[in-house]
Amino acid sequence: MSENAVAANVLGTAGAVLWSIQLIPQIVVNYRRHHARGLQSSMMVLWACAGIPLGAYNISSNFNVALQVQPQILTFLSLVTFAQVKYYKKSWSHTRSLFTLLTACALLGSIEVGLVSALERAHSRSLSWPGTLMAVLAALLLALGVARHYVDIWQHRAVRGISLLFVVLDAGGDLTSLLSLFFEPTFDPLGCVIYAVELGMWTGILALAAWYHFFPSKRALAAEASERAEEAAAERAEEEERSERERAEEERRARARGEPPHISMVPLTLVSSSRSSTVSVFQTASSAMAR
Repeated sequence: MSENAVAANVLGTAGAVLWSIQLIPQIVVNYRRHHARGLQSSMMVLWACAGIPLGAYNISSNFNVALQVQPQILTFLSLVTFAQVKYYKKSWSHTRSLFTLLTACALLGSIEVGLVSALERAHSRSLSWPGTLMAVLAALLLALGVARHYVDIWQHRAVRGISLLFVVLDAGGDLTSLLSLFFEPTFDPLGCVIYAVELGMWTGILALAAWYHFFPSKRALAAEASERAEEAAAERAEEEERSERERAEEERRARARGEPPHISMVPLTLVSSSRSSTVSVFQTASSAMAR
């Protein structure tokens, strides 16, 4: 094997590995934040759909195993991220999210199997345009997914929700795949354009993230303050709900043990209508709740 062939194989495999793990940081970030604010579900749908023609093209072209597996991982992780977005932003239940994920995987997998069969028949008849169509369609769907995030950046004047590590991994996959083309025996101009466009779009998002980090807009600052206030209010409500559950559980255990209810001294101040003096009285927690 020549040096150029080795370089092309190593760079191509590196690109496939980076694309395979690119969405994992985004999934982890969503889980740790417990929200997917700023992340677009439409982007994830477009990417999941892009993996189908890309996978069919790579499998029918008999590429190396890494390139055949990578689109399947892309589709699966995109659907997982989509389910996360719906769970956090639309309050989908775990059951609904999991059912949607599994149904979409089965549906898209069936479509890919049919496309692979069709492309193999096209290759047997020496037809090249179906394969080219699949490659162009995959690149278009991927680009539209990234473009959807540009729309969000324009609307909010900030790079929201998206993991920058995810962006770096995707851009790295584009770069290594682009470089691998220059070591192939036959240069592929279509592939060069596809990878270059993707790399340029991700580089633009990284540049905008750096710009808005050092020079945030007034709209972004106001939105960030509002989000922090909402998060603080949600944390207070969750803490109050947890405290209420603990009190109810303690009372239930006390009743089960036959103990008298816990008496909480709640001061009430009564103001007399005829005079300005005040009288302090005390009530149990149960009577205070009844009032």
